[in-house]
Amino acid sequence: MISQKYVQTDTINILLADDDQDDCDFFKEVLDELPLLSHLTYVKNGEQLMQLLNQKSEHIFNVLFIDLNMPKKNGFTCLEEIKSNDNLKHLPTIILSTSFEESAADSLYKKGAHYYICKPSDLNQLKIVIHLVLTLIIKNSPQPPRDKFFLSHLNEPE
Repeated sequence: MISQKYVQTDTINILLADDDQDDCDFFKEVLDELPLLSHLTYVKNGEQLMQLLNQKSEHIFNVLFIDLNMPKKNGFTCLEEIKSNDNLKHLPTIILSTSFEESAADSLYKKGAHYYICKPSDLNQLKIVIHLVLTLIIKNSPQPPRDKFFLSHLNEPE
């Protein structure tokens, strides 16, 4: 079997860790409307996330979206584990949260998260910001400067 990390593909493989089923459904709906081919896998908590990532030794995911507040293991803990693992540390990791706290954002940025998204309540706004992030990830953008870390549909990075 050929490892997917060596296979050229136009499909972006996305992993979403979020305990809110409605948010997962909205995320899927947004992906279906974007002009990108994607495949979504999702897990319901941080323990499931880390089990899945540790089982998959090859890099089959192009990007990971993590809800900050999940049961069993939160987004902070998962991010720390991911970025301290040599096999996972290069996985672009996007933080999702219902709120924005400057001190939390600083900590997440220092731990290696690529972007921080405050979940918009409007589906169209979510679509704009998810499309932006996926476009940046496809371009292999590194972690941005701190002032471009927090994304919303209104403050797109230049």
